[in-house]
Amino acid sequence: MASKTKPEPLSPVVSPDEVREIANRFGTPVYVYSQRILEQQADSALAFPNAYGLTVRYAMKANPNMNIARLFRKRGILLDVSSGFEAERARMKAEIPYEDMLMTSQEIPENLFGLVEFGLDYNACSQHQLENFGIFFPGKEVSVRINPGAGSGGTNRTNTGGESASFGIWHEQLDDVFRLARKYELNVKRVHTHIGSGSDPAVWQRVAGMSLDIVARFLEQGHDVRTLNLGGGYKVARMSYEKATDLQECGKPVKEAFKEFARDKGVKLGLEIEPGTFLVANAGCIIAKVIDLKRTAKYKFLITDTGMPEVTRPSLYGAQHPIAVVHRSPSDGEREPERVIVSGHCCESGDILTPAPGDSEKLKPRWVEGMSRGDFVVIGGTGAYCAGMSTINYNSYPQSPEVLITGRGIELIRKRQTLEQMTRNELVI
Repeated sequence: MASKTKPEPLSPVVSPDEVREIANRFGTPVYVYSQRILEQQADSALAFPNAYGLTVRYAMKANPNMNIARLFRKRGILLDVSSGFEAERARMKAEIPYEDMLMTSQEIPENLFGLVEFGLDYNACSQHQLENFGIFFPGKEVSVRINPGAGSGGTNRTNTGGESASFGIWHEQLDDVFRLARKYELNVKRVHTHIGSGSDPAVWQRVAGMSLDIVARFLEQGHDVRTLNLGGGYKVARMSYEKATDLQECGKPVKEAFKEFARDKGVKLGLEIEPGTFLVANAGCIIAKVIDLKRTAKYKFLITDTGMPEVTRPSLYGAQHPIAVVHRSPSDGEREPERVIVSGHCCESGDILTPAPGDSEKLKPRWVEGMSRGDFVVIGGTGAYCAGMSTINYNSYPQSPEVLITGRGIELIRKRQTLEQMTRNELVI
């Protein structure tokens, strides 16, 4: 683990000069993404070990900006969408065809019939969803999401498998799936499982074996299962002391398990994975500004002009993000590190960017380089589940802009929201 007094390094997304340029051009707070890192992560995912073919789907909910979805599609990555709105957004804004999407949702979208008619792949996540699909589309092929009975995640709130998770059809209720499939003459072509975000690689590998056993049950019932989707959830190292999942190391045993399954069952299954965090988390950062410094008898507080509206994960999960200071003037020399609580600017006691790991109720002071008002703060690891999961407009703060650093330079990919846009749908009575 890094020294207790050593600040976290600056995000690899930006250099100090780029921090100053972006802040001066677009204001703060602002999301920044690196095309170079996005493409590197895409290529790493596409190299995931597999026995009989691989499909990578980007979990669009991690960051729904159309430019990022388009970048991945050009790289050969398809989409995992979580709602009818997300599917339409991808089609209308990112111009990604419906046939490149697999929908896995907690609800049945009102426009399901049209989406499927246009080619979208549907993943039934409950008996109710499967029956409704059968009523609309008797005799068609379908995917089903199964809760295999085990889960793992970076926190309890990112665990999406096991008996405490509502996602998918509980593995002991497969007979319901077989009954509904017979009733509506459905063929299950894909089995889908997902255990959580930031999951333990060993648990992920074990669940892969459990999922293959579930596929075997479908084959015994006469279903022509051709694909096993194992979801995503690969842990990334946001903090310098964390260890990221090595996809090659994680995938090799799974590849061998698919080969053994083919020898035993005579079926060569294609593999699908659905990374979100892995692809975008460390490809993004937030640039904010130090707006105040305060002290109590116990803590020194660094107040920034960002917080819950841009990055909700710390207050929601007790998530840890690296925080680095960049001085407003390049001529400023290094300063001695200070131990501070980094706070957001919302009128909300939970708007803290340095909670205790996994416990948003407790504070954990962080060592950062000494700073002054007007200096910049860079919050790393914010490419995933930040812009897409933000609490925008709390305290009426506008939604922040997004920029992408490309080979052509620094490009604006979403404007800062205006007050008029924020209140457009309000009506005076």
